[in-house]
Amino acid sequence: MTLRRWTLSLLFLLCGSALAAGPLLLGRPGTGAGLLLAFAVLAALHSPLPFPAPLDAHEAQRRSAADGRPVVFWRPGCKYCLRLRFRLGRDAARVHWVDIWRDPRAAAVVRAANGGDETVPTVVVAGRAHTNPSVEWVRGQLSRAE
Repeated sequence: MTLRRWTLSLLFLLCGSALAAGPLLLGRPGTGAGLLLAFAVLAALHSPLPFPAPLDAHEAQRRSAADGRPVVFWRPGCKYCLRLRFRLGRDAARVHWVDIWRDPRAAAVVRAANGGDETVPTVVVAGRAHTNPSVEWVRGQLSRAE
């Protein structure tokens, strides 16, 4: 399961390396380096790296019950999850993040909330699931938890 989380990032790096090889072999190192850098940035953005350390579903739900903060179920490579993460900014560290590719129980929670689909981000607050909510809504839930 761990490799699955990094597959898209590895593909970006492999494709970037292959595309950068052409200009490098033709004597254009600047173009090759630029291509490689662009694909490296894409690889990093689509990896688990931009997200806080994920919890398992059980631990996230336990913590959420204690502090009232939202639990966000996400997966690497999801552009909507990435958008939510970056738009939350510093507030992202206050949310409980659960990687559904890392935790089969989390994937089951998301499927149960979304009619069998693994649609993410799915945000759970007080036991109620919300699929792809707005950043403002998530911030509002964080404000209520304080």
